[in-house]
Amino acid sequence: MTDNTSSTTAEKFNKRIVSLDQFRGYTVAGMFLVNYMGFFVVCPVVLKHHNTYCSYADTIMPHFLFAVGFAFRLTFGRRVQTAGAVSAYARVVRRLLGLVLVSLIIYRVSPVTKTWEELQSLGIWGAIADPLKRNWFQTLMHIALTSLWITPVIRARSSVRIGFMIFSAAAHIILSYYFYFIWVNSPPNGIDGGPLGFLTWTIPAIIGTLACDWVVEAEGLPRVKPILFWSFALMLLGWALSCGTRFYDVPVSERPATEKLAAHPVIPDESQWKSKQGEPFSSYLAEPPFVKPPGQDQRQWNYWMMSQRAGTLSYLVFTAGLSLLVYLLFHLACDRGNLQIPLFHTLGTNALVAYILHDLVGEAVKPFTTKDAAAWYAWGSFVLFFWITWLIVRHLEKNKIHLRL
Repeated sequence: MTDNTSSTTAEKFNKRIVSLDQFRGYTVAGMFLVNYMGFFVVCPVVLKHHNTYCSYADTIMPHFLFAVGFAFRLTFGRRVQTAGAVSAYARVVRRLLGLVLVSLIIYRVSPVTKTWEELQSLGIWGAIADPLKRNWFQTLMHIALTSLWITPVIRARSSVRIGFMIFSAAAHIILSYYFYFIWVNSPPNGIDGGPLGFLTWTIPAIIGTLACDWVVEAEGLPRVKPILFWSFALMLLGWALSCGTRFYDVPVSERPATEKLAAHPVIPDESQWKSKQGEPFSSYLAEPPFVKPPGQDQRQWNYWMMSQRAGTLSYLVFTAGLSLLVYLLFHLACDRGNLQIPLFHTLGTNALVAYILHDLVGEAVKPFTTKDAAAWYAWGSFVLFFWITWLIVRHLEKNKIHLRL
């Protein structure tokens, strides 16, 4: 009886989930689009990253963390089944530390000084302070640190993982209240949540682990309605949290605001609470996601706005729900409808190679473009960039060469 149960569990974990590969491939393709086209003036606003609200470009990285959480839960289960828990934990920590090293190499830093004397005067901390805040903390580093952070609970039951997610979010709020929000938004500005961003990147990662449970542990096919409900519940909660940003509207008599960042960005002060008294209910409602809010002269930057730079709670809760919804669509199309898009399969099964290559190819193509290039030229160069990157990844796929950390 025990052998049969173990065999069934191993079979579930070893089954290839087409929808995950397709979802990851779609995310990589979306990354190609926003990272390359964001360079050009003609790029649509929705494809550019923003610091005060969520655009399409800002949905891509949460998709990555969702897929990471899903795959982590899935592959770790496989590793425990085949090698045992101790070996599995040791292996995953080594691999994630390896990804940290890869991140430090890939995210290059400009020379911090010009002379040996200046470098000596800076000292170790002075030399690495800026890269530690900005250059090094991009997608791969956040994936590595977030994965390390959730490793202790990756095998735990869902209630423990959800509790850990809430704890991480609360820690981010508290640290942002004391110093972190203003620090990460002060020059040199942080990137993708900065060094403590893993606390809120935990949200899409943990939601990804829950999605893995629904798909892998379901008898037959998972029920769609509960997944659909929780995806919309998370998106609604994320938007509701973002409504806190309305307490930072600058009164007409005080416009334009003299400071971009609010003095009390997490908990409004007494005057801000009083300023909302007597106003209609609509004055408490934030703009929907993907809709640009007023500028900083009319609304000061605060913790409750959806911001990828600050890794704010409202942004990660909303995009975690969106990631769950998008994944559900891929599940319906691929796992139930047998749809497979070859492009997404190629990119999704070798995502790390695609990520590394897209920067290298972009650096080779962009010198022959300009920021103010005509639309036909900008989009044409994007097609060339995309084709070259895909061609290399496809060649590696044909030769069964995959890079995984």
